[in-house]
Amino acid sequence: MIPVPFFKGKTVAVFGLARSGVSAARSLSAGGAAVWGWDDKADAREAAEKAGITVRDLNGVDWHDIAALILSPGVPLTHPKPHPFVVKAQEARTEVIGDVELFFRVVRAEGSAVHPKVICVTGTNGKSTTTALIGHLLGNLGYEAEVGGNIGKPVLELAAPGPRRAYVIEMSSYQIDLTPSVKPDVAVLINITPDHLDRHGTIEHYAAVKANIFRLQGRADHAVIGVDDAFSAEICTKLSARHDVAVTPVSIGKVLGRGVFVLEGKLYDSTGAQSREVRDLQTLTRMPGEHNWQNAAIAYAAVRPLVIDPTEIAGVMASFPGLAHRIELVGQIGRVRYVNDSKATNADAAARALACYENVYWIAGGKAKSGGIESLAPFFSRIKRAYLIGDAMDAFASTLSGKVAFTKAGTLESAMRAAAKDAAGGAGVVLLSPACASFDQFRDFEQRGAEFKRIYKLLADDARVAEPT
Repeated sequence: MIPVPFFKGKTVAVFGLARSGVSAARSLSAGGAAVWGWDDKADAREAAEKAGITVRDLNGVDWHDIAALILSPGVPLTHPKPHPFVVKAQEARTEVIGDVELFFRVVRAEGSAVHPKVICVTGTNGKSTTTALIGHLLGNLGYEAEVGGNIGKPVLELAAPGPRRAYVIEMSSYQIDLTPSVKPDVAVLINITPDHLDRHGTIEHYAAVKANIFRLQGRADHAVIGVDDAFSAEICTKLSARHDVAVTPVSIGKVLGRGVFVLEGKLYDSTGAQSREVRDLQTLTRMPGEHNWQNAAIAYAAVRPLVIDPTEIAGVMASFPGLAHRIELVGQIGRVRYVNDSKATNADAAARALACYENVYWIAGGKAKSGGIESLAPFFSRIKRAYLIGDAMDAFASTLSGKVAFTKAGTLESAMRAAAKDAAGGAGVVLLSPACASFDQFRDFEQRGAEFKRIYKLLADDARVAEPT
């Protein structure tokens, strides 16, 4: 845990008592603050009280008595309209910030004896894989790497700063909004596609929030930006024009005169006097597909300024195990592979998985997001049959009708058993890439992915029993 001493003797409110909220409350208390925690959910309040946090209904407080409101990233700050607590805090001139802001105030404190490296990663897709890969690379290249934020541990639960510490932090747009002091040594923007527009109003505002990750960077800092979408490319151009931060553009499929790029599956570095091949990314079996090539290229560019010999990065990439629930190869039965991509909660993410395989027995559905799966039409020819589950079952069936054979399976287990039966005897991929949120049938995408693994094990055991002796 990282104690936060800056509110010692003051009262701080924490609204939202999930993992990051509880972590912030503990760190503030450890630093001497009086903390009032609140959550609209009774079970969250009960769990927080058991954890030793003072729970107080913020509806009845005088906000002039509160030094800061630590807001959960899931609570609206601006769109569609600010939460009432945000309005009351702002009217009382109480600052509204998040747990990552507290983290930056500690690790960037003036007079600190240690200066750990901080790498922040944002983007619409690929954040978690890229963040984990950067942490893996740094951890194997001489740093004491700590990975957290929007992935894994809340930032204030990471180990305390040290001279060889490197923090790799995944940041959502919500977290950036709540972190006015964000100033990483290396700031990473992977890509920008329409997402979270209910919270940001327009994609232009969403892109502007993402760009704030670079706002305070200076001459000693580095920016790494994927330039294959128009919004990110524009951010890269504007940031380069400032001439006060080292900018490395990254592209997949386009040769860059200066930057890092991937061509025909091979990673090239043209940040020096001439381009050189770094490694063949097609050999990274745990990171299939062009979207993972982008993740690998971005990670390489982010780590490159922090190591003495960049050529060592290529070798360490091969030992990266990948992430659970993100195009995760669970196993194989006969010639049929089973791939868990439960993290694919929208069509863009599902497209990345479908692009990796042929002869796909596709399990899709759940709580649908706007736009459905119409955008996946270019990948329909790869699908042998679709197995539809959850609330989106009928809507997805309507989209696929006459284009892709499908079965209305209803549940994940029914879908997997039907897919296993249809795929048996041939070669193919049973792919869970739902293009939907999980909340209709599961607690979260992780529980959905864990259920996929559980059912796979049952199918594998059944197949072994059925093998002739």
